[in-house]
Amino acid sequence: MAQNINDGTESPFRGLGIKAGIIGGAGYTGGEMLRILINHPNVEIAFVNSTSNAGNLISDVHTDLIGETDLRFVSDVPQDIDVLFLCVGHGDAKKFLAANPINDSIKIIDLSQDFRLSANASFSTPDSELQTKDFVYGLPELNRDKIKTASNIANPGCFATCIQLGLLPLAAKGLIKSEVHINATTGSTGAGQGLAATSHFSWRNNNLSIYKAFEHQHLDEITESLQQLGYQSDKKGLSFIPQRGDFTRGILAAMYIECTLGEEEAYQLYTDFYSEAQFTHVSRRNIDLKQVVNTNKCLIHLEKHGDKLFIISVIDNLLKGASGQAVQNMNLMFGLEETAGLRLKASYF
Repeated sequence: MAQNINDGTESPFRGLGIKAGIIGGAGYTGGEMLRILINHPNVEIAFVNSTSNAGNLISDVHTDLIGETDLRFVSDVPQDIDVLFLCVGHGDAKKFLAANPINDSIKIIDLSQDFRLSANASFSTPDSELQTKDFVYGLPELNRDKIKTASNIANPGCFATCIQLGLLPLAAKGLIKSEVHINATTGSTGAGQGLAATSHFSWRNNNLSIYKAFEHQHLDEITESLQQLGYQSDKKGLSFIPQRGDFTRGILAAMYIECTLGEEEAYQLYTDFYSEAQFTHVSRRNIDLKQVVNTNKCLIHLEKHGDKLFIISVIDNLLKGASGQAVQNMNLMFGLEETAGLRLKASYF
């Protein structure tokens, strides 16, 4: 049995099939979860739940999986599994757990925003406080040790992941002392699979728009993570302008802040902070979205302009911002190689 490279201990799940269940398997994050887990060396997909597609072949809904699986969607929730991924909409994770009590032996990784904030990190079924489930915020670059021993994970939001990874080293050194200016653009998949006026191709194509300026819901979790490292302000110190981009997947966040560090000092700070990170890398060359699309990577580039530090952070919103990070968390929880199933090449051409 191979050693766990994460902490030097042995994992009982190495070489064995972790039985995984997926709730909400018909959407974008569910489809990406399937694509990863089908090829994961340590995972067996036990079932994929979708009430609207029960009985249908998964490959009829996710046609990119033709030839990859003969599984069909189911409407029930079998409990003979080791881990359950909740690939559901915001608010639906709580509803699901209230209606479907899950055995405490099953680890839960929730991709909605229901349990991300500390005030909402505990869940009890309405009829029994004995079935309380506590969720750990699943950003490995911040909470790796907590994730390893957690029973339940609240997977971070996509904007939150991209922005936090660009700011955590500064927060850890107490260097966020002034307003942070953030402009971040996301692809259309960030809006989910359901059609809306702003997700139709005819509207999105050759278009760019701003939404939820200064008020995006991910500001709360970004603030909590920075405060965990000593950030002294609140979300009002983060001026965040989100944009809808004319592309399908990826997030580029461009941030700047007044900073006394020189450029070389900043690069040393970021390089040291992420020295053990498996998927977050600091680049001295300018970066772009194509370098991370279809990967679980976050790339960060720094520039110094006068008294301002300019930070660029890029991720794939469906992978490092959702399903890929969820699998990364699963790997940590089960003592597997953190990169298992996630060594993916960017769709660069």
